[in-house]
Amino acid sequence: MSCHKINELFELLGPEWNKDAHLNLVEVLQKLAEEAGHKGDLSSLTDDTLIYHLKMKGEKSDAMIPGIEKDAEPDFKAALLKARGIK
Repeated sequence: MSCHKINELFELLGPEWNKDAHLNLVEVLQKLAEEAGHKGDLSSLTDDTLIYHLKMKGEKSDAMIPGIEKDAEPDFKAALLKARGIK
């Protein structure tokens, strides 16, 4: 895992953990995993799942995922033309 991901996860996790400060770290991670719909063991929870869940937690259900939004095209034709190098 890169330092960037660790820093990003700590930034996102801090405010969430403060909401439930009485919980220990594993309990907070378990709660977040359940909210994200993770069904497996906590050991199989990926850092990316946590990061995206924390980023999207307060957003509407149809909100675009951060990082994808910058590459989104308004329609299919524009996306095809961009993929072919035509703008």
